[in-house]
Amino acid sequence: MEKITEIAFQIILYAGNGKSNAMEAIQEAKEGNFEAADDLIVQAGEELSKSHHYQTELLQQEASGEESPVNVMLIHSQDHLMTSMTVRDLAIEIIEIYRNK
Repeated sequence: MEKITEIAFQIILYAGNGKSNAMEAIQEAKEGNFEAADDLIVQAGEELSKSHHYQTELLQQEASGEESPVNVMLIHSQDHLMTSMTVRDLAIEIIEIYRNK
């Protein structure tokens, strides 16, 4: 159970970083700083990839027959990752709207 909780915290950490970068990117675009916004979106993607790596690790373990206990922290981490990925996707669209103003 301790390993699952550690992995959940890693997922939350990197997903949170990615979401923060995406939100900062929107603010940069709002100010007309599109190069900074684009850089932050790239950083968001990198952070979310790290988070997704930990999620994939869990999926591979389960696929190989190793059962993983599910706890609230793990459920929260999955929710956090999916929400953060959605924020990044929406940030990309919002940035394009600002860019084309």
